[in-house]
Amino acid sequence: MEILDGKKISNDIKDEIAAEVLKMKERREKVPHLAAVLVGSDGASLTYVGSKVRACERIGFESTLVKMPSTTSEVELLAKIKELNEDDDIDGFIVQLPLPPQIDTQKVLLAVDPDKDVDGFHPMNFGKMALDMSTFIPATPFGILELLERYDVDTKGKHTVVIGRSHIVGRPMSILMGRRGWPGNSTVTLTHSHTKNITQIISQADIVISALGVPNFLKAEMVKDDAVVIDVGITRVIDESAPKGYRIVGDVDFENVSKKASFITPVPGGVGPMTIAMLLKNTLLARERHRSNHNL
Repeated sequence: MEILDGKKISNDIKDEIAAEVLKMKERREKVPHLAAVLVGSDGASLTYVGSKVRACERIGFESTLVKMPSTTSEVELLAKIKELNEDDDIDGFIVQLPLPPQIDTQKVLLAVDPDKDVDGFHPMNFGKMALDMSTFIPATPFGILELLERYDVDTKGKHTVVIGRSHIVGRPMSILMGRRGWPGNSTVTLTHSHTKNITQIISQADIVISALGVPNFLKAEMVKDDAVVIDVGITRVIDESAPKGYRIVGDVDFENVSKKASFITPVPGGVGPMTIAMLLKNTLLARERHRSNHNL
């Protein structure tokens, strides 16, 4: 069994990007600039955005954090997005989800300029991804592809079962694993809450990608020997004995499943760190695109 070490690989990627940024500085080029919009003060969102800002500092990107109160109206947020779309200094930006209830998330994601949509959530980018065209791939699925590639995991002709059909992970993952090329070329089954015989389907999988958000859902008896197991789940579970009063738990019963798997991602330290690394990679791609399009 081999651990797919997202922490190590994400650090490798950050070092590679930092080397690129250094070359940009030597050529006196503008370095990539990532902005993040945070509405309200959701604890998990604050942590996540904070780590994005620190990652930017580490690799030499410029970063801007736009904080807006939880009472922000949809009109105010859309005005801020328009401002960021028109700001030539900003190469890419993200709007941290979830948004407060008074704001229509879909409307907000549609308002982001597809050329600056480094989260890869805009329908134009999603459509390009589905058609195998060059585009921004959502950061978490992009990170999973990168892990599979760097650990040389064979996906060709394999049966991949994706658990969960969210627009952020499950659905894009099902498209990407079935695409031509590598990682890809696998036969994909997308399962969800209405899937019948889900245990039976999972037991046939060569590769299981679980993005359900149910702690310890995937048990050892559900996976076959030598399966590749990717755990995207990340849930805070109250634990009085832990220093912070909670533990981060994935969808997979790691202790037992790891005894059967050929490759497995831990939680934390698996898919999570990769998400931020690939967001940075998308921002670097956005910078390169803007430079070639506008000679900026």
